[in-house]
Amino acid sequence: MIHRLPAPATPVLLLALTLLGAGCAGGVEGTPGAAGLRDPYFPGLGNGGYDVTHYGLELDVDPAAHRLRGTATITARATQDLSAFHLDLAGLNVEDATVEGRPASVNRAGKELTIRPGAAVEDRLRKGRTFTTVVRYSGSPQALTDADGGKEGWLRTADGAVALGEPSGSMAWFPGNHHPSDKAAYDIEVTVPEKLTAVSNGELVSRRTTGGRTAYRWRTREPMASYLATVAVGRFATQQSVTPDGIRLFTAVDPQSAAASKDVLAEIPAVLKWSARKFGPYPFTSAGAIVERKGDSAYALETQNRPVFPGPPDTGLVVHELAHQWFGNSVTPATWRDLWLNEGFATYAEWLWAADHDDVPVRESFEEAYEDDANWAFPPADPPGPADLFEPPVYGRSAMVVHRIRLAMDDDAAFFALVKGWTKAHRHGNASTEDFTAYVEEETGQDLTGLWDAWLYGGSRPPMED
Repeated sequence: MIHRLPAPATPVLLLALTLLGAGCAGGVEGTPGAAGLRDPYFPGLGNGGYDVTHYGLELDVDPAAHRLRGTATITARATQDLSAFHLDLAGLNVEDATVEGRPASVNRAGKELTIRPGAAVEDRLRKGRTFTTVVRYSGSPQALTDADGGKEGWLRTADGAVALGEPSGSMAWFPGNHHPSDKAAYDIEVTVPEKLTAVSNGELVSRRTTGGRTAYRWRTREPMASYLATVAVGRFATQQSVTPDGIRLFTAVDPQSAAASKDVLAEIPAVLKWSARKFGPYPFTSAGAIVERKGDSAYALETQNRPVFPGPPDTGLVVHELAHQWFGNSVTPATWRDLWLNEGFATYAEWLWAADHDDVPVRESFEEAYEDDANWAFPPADPPGPADLFEPPVYGRSAMVVHRIRLAMDDDAAFFALVKGWTKAHRHGNASTEDFTAYVEEETGQDLTGLWDAWLYGGSRPPMED
């Protein structure tokens, strides 16, 4: 993506748990899941004790009144014996919650919901068991302010709204386990006034209009991190097609951006085919784009299957966001410290495209990045804080790391085989920096400690040829 970041969530003390509602007397044996996963930059983000396998979201959106009413059906597997568990949700009002169809108590502390089920469902929250939670909520969804002052979450647009979630904005429109380490399948149904269109991730399963409102149902079968989920509501011009490789394409474009976007969006099949030659098979069954009106958002984001662009994109930006479908969306960072793996490869994809299509050698792109002082503000694998996660070193210097690996291998065929092996080994999973460096050394048979120390973790600009 090309973006910035949010303020860290504050850990919540479990002492605030309160028993509310019918059917909760007695409680469940076990211990509460952790409120926060101790991410290096967002320690309160996400929750422990369970792994979500599926989100079923039913959203009724009234853009004119800036209101949302939602029902979230969350299917999860307990990873410990649970007496209570947490969900992340910002700003919206919770009306009620159930666990396995029975009322559960809900306690709220800031952006943290604590769900405590009754004793009647105790066996379903044992370690290894699967359980279902339903949360009904409503209110005026809000934009959240990042640590660097940027906006994410639920953003109003000229004629609707767009939801952008990196890194924690998805909690502004649905409750969940909002850390990239917990990926799940999604069914998202969005009901809007019939003159508007609702676009989301994956494939459009159905569309039905009753009483002046249209419900759009979208399905994402492949695992997706919540920060990559999106909903865009507006007066879009839409187009559907299928690539020669069988990938279903869906584009949605604001009419004011349509003419300027037409030629670039027509390149998506070619970009996907080119990317597959470089990075391995496309990891999803659908692709496309959402192009908003200029000014509706301040940045592009690699929302899964269907990146969001803030106005007509250029080809380089399309290449970058589509490369993220491999790097970030399929192979997702284990923590936000591992973000450089997303942005480094996506930026390197731009360099590769420029070399193949614009006669700009990768070496030239590397040297330009090397000479840019902004890329040396800090090591890409160790940004100083959350406000720095989307600064130049995470893009330009990370791409230089990728190129230095290529130079160290001194064999282009072996390098691209290495990249394809990485995307295959961690397809639809999570991976850390340590996973990557160990993988590269094992596959190359080289000790690359000097490369990592100088280019990935070093505090100063190393000599070009070292």
